[in-house]
Amino acid sequence: MGNKIVVAVVVLVVLVSMSVFTVSETERAIKFRLGEIVAVDFKPGLHFKIPLINNVKKFDARILTMDSTPERFLTAEKKNVIVDSFVKWRIADVKTFYTSVGGDINQGNIRLDQIIKDSFRSEFSKRDIKQLVSTDRSAIREALITNVSPQALKLGIKIVDVQVKRIDLPNEVSSSVYQRMEAERARVAREFRSQGSEAAERIRADADKQREIILANAYRDSEVLRGEGDAKAADIFAKGYSEDQDFYAFYRSMIAYKQSLGKSGNIMVLEPDSDFFKFFKNKK
Repeated sequence: MGNKIVVAVVVLVVLVSMSVFTVSETERAIKFRLGEIVAVDFKPGLHFKIPLINNVKKFDARILTMDSTPERFLTAEKKNVIVDSFVKWRIADVKTFYTSVGGDINQGNIRLDQIIKDSFRSEFSKRDIKQLVSTDRSAIREALITNVSPQALKLGIKIVDVQVKRIDLPNEVSSSVYQRMEAERARVAREFRSQGSEAAERIRADADKQREIILANAYRDSEVLRGEGDAKAADIFAKGYSEDQDFYAFYRSMIAYKQSLGKSGNIMVLEPDSDFFKFFKNKK
């Protein structure tokens, strides 16, 4: 009797273990009935199934990474570039994922890799090398996600991100590209130098013009001041002459003596009784 109870308990435990299954937060599950899918929307927790009739398959629901091997693509210039990229994806529809790729992650990566490369090929054929190097890669990323997502959803896959790690030029292309870039930089440098020379000439011409204007104004003002000074001096002399003619004559003679006499090399031929010497004569 005791053995029967033990056997019954063991059978019951085995049946219970075969009748329940758990789904974690990082998993997606499919329940089959004799090979036919009967349920897919399982929340994390404990669930039940019929032993021997139902079986369950679980899949990773976390974000997965597909690291593609570097691939060559043609640009709009028919030049090859080597692109290294990776894709972040996760299972969006577990039933579609199972029916399309058999629930195999590796098979999903293979199918997805082909879709991604076709999209890369399409996008790169619209751009030249300069655009690929200088354009913000987020624009390429957005275009790739937009193009790839509808096709990926047919596999039950949601594209989370597509990133280009690097874009390299083959050796046979690098030389011509660098020469073209160097020529373009040289052209821009010449243009900047030409603009600088033009601006310098314009500034120099304006400075010369301002200099001439300043000199002309200064000369005009100096002539005005000189004329005013001469007029004032003439007026002073006239007033002095009218007030004391003898002193005025004496003062003018002193100035003439100072400017004429006492300087080496000066020779004057004058008569002794000329007016020039009148103030040297003794008058009683």
